[in-house]
Amino acid sequence: MTDPSAPLPAPRLRCAACLRPGAACLCGIAVTVAHPAEVLILQHPLEVHHAKGTARLLHLCLPDSRLEVGEAFEPRALHAWLKAPWPGAAPGAAARPAPRAVLLYPPSPPDPALPLAPAPPLPPDWLAGDAAALRLVVLDGTWRKSRKMLYANPLLQGLPRLPLSTAAPLPPSRYRIRRAHAPHQLSTLEATCAALAQLEGGNAERYAPLLQAFEAFMARQAARVPPAASPAGC
Repeated sequence: MTDPSAPLPAPRLRCAACLRPGAACLCGIAVTVAHPAEVLILQHPLEVHHAKGTARLLHLCLPDSRLEVGEAFEPRALHAWLKAPWPGAAPGAAARPAPRAVLLYPPSPPDPALPLAPAPPLPPDWLAGDAAALRLVVLDGTWRKSRKMLYANPLLQGLPRLPLSTAAPLPPSRYRIRRAHAPHQLSTLEATCAALAQLEGGNAERYAPLLQAFEAFMARQAARVPPAASPAGC
């Protein structure tokens, strides 16, 4: 039996930037990658301290990104994240037109338990125009969690949706440390890299350093956790 008078173990100190314990800090493997389109990452609360999640590394690598945590967001706050200049934006950002928010989300079959409003069409000129005018919205969670987030936030349902292009086959996921339910499913980091490249007309080379940081992250995790112990995820 545990001695009730024994002192409790000291809580593990976490890095203020990546929220990981010191031994698992991501800051040393993060690289800064310039990207024209802003990125808003909306993370499900159950993903925040998931050791194998990629959203925090993605946020650390993309300087024009913002990460918010929740499932059902306060509408006024969400509207500001979608349309207003973010804190730290470059001078003159408030005078520019509001960014065009587009949701990274694949076509999905109807779910009677979580019905979604039809999304407006994605204007063709958004993909052929200036990527710097766009704000890419990314949901970080399992497929079920991300659909719950979309269902709980009508403002997100009202955004045009960007599926990853099928004009050329996507490379298979490198996400070896977390099992996917289908071969085409990518991690949040991989899907965001592919979407940003797509918004820029196929400039995938820009995001190669970010994917290299992702490889370093997976190598570290594989060394810490036996593959057989990996839980199912998206």
